[in-house]
Amino acid sequence: MSENFKQLPEELQLATSAHVKYIQSLDTRKDEYDYWLTEHLRLNGLYWGLTSLHLLGHPDALPRAETIDFVLSCQHESGGFGAAPGHDAHMLSTVSAVQILAMVDAFDELESRGKGKAQVGKYIASLQNRQTGTFAGDEWGEEDTRFLYGAFNALSLLGLLHLVDVDKAVNHIAACANFDGGYGVSPGAESHAGQIFTCVAALTIAGRQDLVDKERLGRWLSERQIAGGGLNGRPEKKEDVCYSWWVLSSLEMIGKTHWIDKDQLIAFILRCQDPERGGISDRPGDMVDVWHTVFGLAGLSLLRYPGLEPVDEVYCMPKSTTARVLGR
Repeated sequence: MSENFKQLPEELQLATSAHVKYIQSLDTRKDEYDYWLTEHLRLNGLYWGLTSLHLLGHPDALPRAETIDFVLSCQHESGGFGAAPGHDAHMLSTVSAVQILAMVDAFDELESRGKGKAQVGKYIASLQNRQTGTFAGDEWGEEDTRFLYGAFNALSLLGLLHLVDVDKAVNHIAACANFDGGYGVSPGAESHAGQIFTCVAALTIAGRQDLVDKERLGRWLSERQIAGGGLNGRPEKKEDVCYSWWVLSSLEMIGKTHWIDKDQLIAFILRCQDPERGGISDRPGDMVDVWHTVFGLAGLSLLRYPGLEPVDEVYCMPKSTTARVLGR
């Protein structure tokens, strides 16, 4: 496939420098309404942007010290992190905080200046329902397999997975499996590519891929590719760049990426980028955002697009980071 990259027309080459500048500009738009409208995503957005920069081979494009300062400013006494200073602690922003600190190799700063790894682990563990094994997003109790995966992701990076009941969580994931091989948000819910990623990745972290029906799941995931090369999240839905990650990472985990047309997917993702101002959108011609940028780049990395750092299909972080943190 590598020779095919050279045959791509110029407009389908990755605009690396434009993407770097786009991500660097995101925190300079404080006079724009959208900046404050998205404050509830600030820590998540920093993770998306930083991961993008690492995959693009520019890990130092954001200032490390300021990055660490901002992350620690979002931490609560409980150990959890809010989306921005003054926001309530939540599982999703806590996971992003752990991932960011892992990428910039700053767990020592968490110990010396923050509340420490043990307190973060205690916060995450407090969100598990010990009866069912599921996890809530915050103290108010909404439960979702996204939060279960997030807990496994962050706790494993911190070396604290033993703080939760892994077996009960695994049993809950097994109960979310469907006849088509996929997984829903809860038992009985329809299969969805995003939930499939969270369930398969959590099972992978737990060392329980034996519970996955790989043939049936691979078939369902490969059917997400539609005319034009893009992937959708459910049958009869439009294609979207973000599923270049949710679908492809799951296929990678079960060893079935060869079941889709990789060249068509590469071309679709590259048609969604803004080659002049940077960033990637959900579909060609739409407005770019950092969410679709990271998942488009992560998809291209899984597709072995040249010039990108390898991404870890379980953690959505550079493999160099997970190798250092997890010692593998």
